[in-house]
Amino acid sequence: MRSSFASESCKESQLNSLNPQSWLQVERGKLSKLSSQSSTSPTSSSPSIESFIKVPEPPVQPFFKPGDYVEVLAQIHEELESCSPQERSNLYLFQYQLFKGLGEAKLMRRSLRSAWLKGSTVHEKLVFGAWLKFERQGEELISDLLATCGKCAQESGQIDVSSDLDIDISSSSRETVSMMNGSHILRSVSFKIGDEKIVCDRQKIASLSAPFHAMLNGCFSESLCEHIDLSENNISPLGFRAISEFSITGSLNEESPNVLLEMLIFANKFCCERLKDACDRKLASLVSSRDDAVELMECALEENSPVLAASCLQVFLQDLPDCLNDDRVVEIFSHANKQEKMIMVGPASFSLYCLLSEVAMNLDPQSDKTACFLDQLVESAQTNRQKLLAFHQLGCVRLLRKEYDEAERLFEAALNAGHIYSVSGLARLGCIRGHRLWAFDKLSSVISSGTPLGWMYLERSLCCEGDKRWEDLEKATELDPTLTYPYMYRAAALMRRQNVQAALAEINRILGFKLALECLELRFCFYLALENYQAAICDVQAILTLSPDYRMFEGRVAASQLRTLVREHVENWTTADCWLQLYDRWSSVDDTGSLSVIYQMLESDAAKGVLYFRQSLLLLRLNCPEAAMRSLQLARQHASTEHERLVYEGWILYDTGHCNEGLQKAEESINIKKSFEAFFLKAYALADSSLDPSCSSTVISLLEEALKCPSDRLRKGQVWFSCPLLFL
Repeated sequence: MRSSFASESCKESQLNSLNPQSWLQVERGKLSKLSSQSSTSPTSSSPSIESFIKVPEPPVQPFFKPGDYVEVLAQIHEELESCSPQERSNLYLFQYQLFKGLGEAKLMRRSLRSAWLKGSTVHEKLVFGAWLKFERQGEELISDLLATCGKCAQESGQIDVSSDLDIDISSSSRETVSMMNGSHILRSVSFKIGDEKIVCDRQKIASLSAPFHAMLNGCFSESLCEHIDLSENNISPLGFRAISEFSITGSLNEESPNVLLEMLIFANKFCCERLKDACDRKLASLVSSRDDAVELMECALEENSPVLAASCLQVFLQDLPDCLNDDRVVEIFSHANKQEKMIMVGPASFSLYCLLSEVAMNLDPQSDKTACFLDQLVESAQTNRQKLLAFHQLGCVRLLRKEYDEAERLFEAALNAGHIYSVSGLARLGCIRGHRLWAFDKLSSVISSGTPLGWMYLERSLCCEGDKRWEDLEKATELDPTLTYPYMYRAAALMRRQNVQAALAEINRILGFKLALECLELRFCFYLALENYQAAICDVQAILTLSPDYRMFEGRVAASQLRTLVREHVENWTTADCWLQLYDRWSSVDDTGSLSVIYQMLESDAAKGVLYFRQSLLLLRLNCPEAAMRSLQLARQHASTEHERLVYEGWILYDTGHCNEGLQKAEESINIKKSFEAFFLKAYALADSSLDPSCSSTVISLLEEALKCPSDRLRKGQVWFSCPLLFL
């Protein structure tokens, strides 16, 4: 999930905090230092460090978090080997939810693609194809690059619903052509529509449905009539002539959408299943815009037209997330009943509302549409796994919306279904209501009843204060070092005690292996309070590299604005200074410092393509794949030569799993000009794409060729470091 749930406590706690802009908009050095601030009264209105170091409680995450990831993943793997084809997509969807809880973006996408590949119905293909497209927002360039290599990404393409969706109409469409005995049965019959009469073949019309057969050949008076009035059945003369033609030929001519709609409604009313199916498919092929889809979806649901409904659904899903800003679309999804969902998406209702809920939570987790979609998700859940996920996610949203009674009911339901992490929601509710002891005991019971996990101690720490909180947070870090809140809390507490070095050491512990934005922001606040503006600008520039639109101080101030203010307090570096700084920091593996220097260099007239490429290498090393891909795309955009551009395109393809296509781009670049980066890319792509052990000598020779080409010592040093790693 792209956006995390905001914590309510942190929003309220910072309303009266010091405005960082007012702090910075003064001459450097005129503010009192941290040491002098310590002598002020706690009630003093002067600026203090407490104004900056606010550590919000972590939110209850709307993810599936089992007690033992390994056990559950192994169980899913085992089930995938023995389940029916119809069950596979749902298992891959659940696998995706597990990886989302772990934050494994590549594995999440792989699971989604497997769900799409193994989809047993057109509806599943629609949902998971649209989900993959949503996950790949901003990656249109990759599709274009694949096209230049003669390859297309099929999963995000349009499906011809009118041709691919099979509807069984055999049981209700048998032609009823038997006639009554006697000579009174007439060969033709005319139907009056308003002032017009349409002459039809009686038996051809009778063959359209059982009701028509009974009317024209049975014991009804119409069987003896030569003229029958159908004026009160909302069909136009033009529409009925088309129906008559269909009864003879079995196919539809080119008719307008309005006429086709008339025919569809008429066919549904008189149970003309073959005619209805033909109109359904013809209309489905004409849906081309959101307005078409909104108008026709209503008809499709009313007339039970699954092909038309699926075609409209495809238009909506291909337009995510924009279509969820359309109230008409939200209304359709929010208020569909069980029968309408079956018409619209068949048995893939749970998958559909999983997708819609995720998109809505990214837009605004507290919105009414998010709550409505999650209500539908709960209603669509059938298996125990689906129920526990739906209950927990809706519980998180209800908690955010301060609908505490409903949130409690949902967390209880998820916990009873086996989702142990939902106890965190119940504990938070207990603290909100002032029942901290109850929440503490509830979590203590969970800890003692099974294998304790880091998040359990983190949650229990929120129910207590002082040494007990510190002790639980230490245990949380011991069990799960990746949790950011314990480091932030301890660092902030140490800073308030004026133990500056210990505070910085604590926050640096997590930043040493996990470049979390919230941790960088906290360290920025430390440096700001210490008036160490050079270190502060380093952190804010690293933040902007990772997330250019990031907002700090609970979203109140753009990080770019703070950088502008801090820059007034630091010396400007020349281009030569920047290169020296970059060399020193890259050599000492100071990745945050290197990111900051490159960010600053990009403001100059330096060769931006090379700098963006270096930036991408750093970000990949720091496990920031989205930011790295953004930098690679910018490197391609600012490439100064054709062979350089081909190298960056090759790395883009390689990093997105298209090794052979990346190899192709490397070879194209080498054909233009031999370069260090092109040989380096070719070596990596070949090592990754070939299963032949004999290719190792080829890879080594490619790296040796790379070393013969001009480049700096840092990049050449990376080649020697990479040689053994390529064959591990």
